[in-house]
Amino acid sequence: MKDINNLGDTHFDILKEIGSIGSGNAVTSLGKMLEKKVEMPVPSVKLLEFKDIAGFIGGPSNIIVGVLVSLTGDINGIMMFILDMKSANAMVDVVMGGMVPKNDTFGELEMSAVNEIGNILISAYVGSLSGLTKLRITPSIPYMSIDMANAILSVPAIEFGKVADRVLFIESGFKVDKIEMSGYFILVPDMPSLSRILSALGVG
Repeated sequence: MKDINNLGDTHFDILKEIGSIGSGNAVTSLGKMLEKKVEMPVPSVKLLEFKDIAGFIGGPSNIIVGVLVSLTGDINGIMMFILDMKSANAMVDVVMGGMVPKNDTFGELEMSAVNEIGNILISAYVGSLSGLTKLRITPSIPYMSIDMANAILSVPAIEFGKVADRVLFIESGFKVDKIEMSGYFILVPDMPSLSRILSALGVG
């Protein structure tokens, strides 16, 4: 059985392609929600150890927004969408049409908006993965939190660190109305699910 710590170049290339296609579909869904054109450069896809992820999103103590869903069905695991606070504020500003006061704290309205954005993006990504693999994947209701990067990342690290040291980390830039934002997807399938994904794509 292949695990995510011991993948060859072909397997990693397939996972990178999944990351690119999933991000593209997520951005398309975001554009439909906003009724605006959303530009996205080619996403950066990496296999990272849990302990290194925080360094890519501003450091362990950086305050971030995380939207997490559990995946069940033919694929079991979790997926998380992460925004730093600057990008989260910018995204809320775009969604609300500039009607929300800019500050360092999120009220119920802002949190609801970010949670919905994260849910739409993750659902589009999961839908893309399901379509590519022909596997049934059901995402849970999203759970959102705002905390230091280390605290938010401890959830997948504790639950799946015993399965894999590394996760698929996808960095996606967004540009809406000349406003630039950065978002991050983290996909952590369990080992049997990773094998199913690779087998479904003909490289298992």
